[in-house]
Amino acid sequence: MSFAEQLSRLQAFLDADELHEEALDYVAAHGYLTALSICPEPVPEREWIDALFSEPPHYRSDEERDDIEATLVQLQTHIARQLASDDDPEVPCELDLGDDPDDSDLRGWCIGFMEGVFLRESVWFDDAEDEVSELLLPIMVASGLFDEQPEFTEIASDRDLVDSMVEQIPELLTALFLLCQAPEEKPALLKPRHH
Repeated sequence: MSFAEQLSRLQAFLDADELHEEALDYVAAHGYLTALSICPEPVPEREWIDALFSEPPHYRSDEERDDIEATLVQLQTHIARQLASDDDPEVPCELDLGDDPDDSDLRGWCIGFMEGVFLRESVWFDDAEDEVSELLLPIMVASGLFDEQPEFTEIASDRDLVDSMVEQIPELLTALFLLCQAPEEKPALLKPRHH
């Protein structure tokens, strides 16, 4: 079975209604795996797979479980490879929150990404807290998870600002990846700004 076929099977599985309501759907899982690929410390597969589903799904068979888990691991490897390449990473949805942000795939992707960050929150901010916070800001804003914090409320009310932030997400992912995975090759955009 080709990787594309495995992915569409994974997508059908993750988007099915019978999964636990806290489980991540396909787009959110993609965001989650992207965060795991960037995380400075590898998270053990068993831990992140279990966290992704929230509680063990009802697989039809052990074979189905092995297939789904293997595809998740492959997808994570694929995303990590993409992040390490020179191309902008693909986000599997429009970079747009649309008229109803809560219903947008991008919001789901960003929530998944933040779930991945929360698995190892301290590690993310260990080395370069300011830069990481700055690069994560558009994802945090688009996730809607922080809306009750005043500075987020202010940003969220400026739709043009939010739109311009979310459009930067692919390049921010590359910068985060370099920052967390190859800190000695700090990308130029993180050089100290002269005031």
